[in-house]
Amino acid sequence: MIRATLGAVLVPCVAAATVGAAVMDWEMRAAMPVPRTEVAAAALGSEVVVLGGLTLDRGASRRVDAYSPELNRWRRLPDLPVGVHHAMAAADGVRLYAFGGYTAQGVPLRTAFVLERMRWRALPRMPFPRAAAGVGIARRRIVVAGGVGAGGRLARNALSFDLQSRQWSVVVGPTAREHLGVTAYQGIVYAVGGRTSGLDTNLLHFESYRPGQKSWQRLAPVPSARGGTGAAAYDGLVLSAGGEEPGGTIADVLAYRIAERRWVPLPDLPTPRHGAGVAALGGRLFVIGGGPEPGLTVSSANEALALGP
Repeated sequence: MIRATLGAVLVPCVAAATVGAAVMDWEMRAAMPVPRTEVAAAALGSEVVVLGGLTLDRGASRRVDAYSPELNRWRRLPDLPVGVHHAMAAADGVRLYAFGGYTAQGVPLRTAFVLERMRWRALPRMPFPRAAAGVGIARRRIVVAGGVGAGGRLARNALSFDLQSRQWSVVVGPTAREHLGVTAYQGIVYAVGGRTSGLDTNLLHFESYRPGQKSWQRLAPVPSARGGTGAAAYDGLVLSAGGEEPGGTIADVLAYRIAERRWVPLPDLPTPRHGAGVAALGGRLFVIGGGPEPGLTVSSANEALALGP
């Protein structure tokens, strides 16, 4: 059975914790207009954009919504050219990109689009299909890492899109896995957690890649295995929120201090979810949508964690 969780039932605040000297609290924000899970998200300008996802009727959504933290308000952006779930999204500060994902029939796609002047335009297709992967922008390249390719097989390579030439290349991939979190910070792409198959195959893997390198570097393992997680980066931190495991959805939120090479815990998610949109903007971590229970459940929850100035 599919269940929907609306933002109105969330708790406004939870106990505080600290990263450095900053005090942090979770707070409830305006609910996403249409509940869905397995969405993609990216911070673009002053907004967090959430696209695609699985809906209550098992559809692959074309919907794109932008949330303004300053106004605590959502607005509708142009629909995607195709409905997708488990897609990947990234933004370069000016443009929003959407890659791959599954169709409603569960077929992984090679599609690549960019939103320019409020219109989606097709980019050169990815060399191989990808779904349940992640993306990070580093050194003017968008790296699509992990995920599932043709025939439902785990991807063993990564795909790199040059933002200047708008051409794809195949590069070395991280440890093969899907439903991982991927983000980038100061020219380095990070891959967090993931799984190889079902909920009982979650991994502790944490790896980094600088475009041009011949391999990914293995970093300090994630303290707790997590698949279906999302990742974001902010002010020297790699952040991981959400996920699912045999015992339920994962409340733990973790931060990796890049300079110190260690993980620290953050306050738990008030509404534990997997397949949520995760993005950092304006000193806050946003966790939007996702499934409140393992499997196909949906939510409109929009929760924000203050990360300090």
